[in-house]
Amino acid sequence: MMWHLYLLECKGGAYYAGITNNLDARFKAHLDGKGAKFTRANPPLKVLVSKQYANRSEASIAEAQLKRLPRSEKLAFFER
Repeated sequence: MMWHLYLLECKGGAYYAGITNNLDARFKAHLDGKGAKFTRANPPLKVLVSKQYANRSEASIAEAQLKRLPRSEKLAFFER
């Protein structure tokens, strides 16, 4: 089962990063207000980018690396 690291653009231009094994369902959950607390307060507008990983562990490690980056470097992370 593949895992996805994803980056959402939210209301006000904020970014939200997360991981999931079903990107479509997770995005719908965010839209429906059933996702993370952050996206309930800052509704997502779109999925900016995502990247697949072989397992949850790799996706979690990548998520932690992404979240440590400044905003200006987050999109470039997905090009690595």
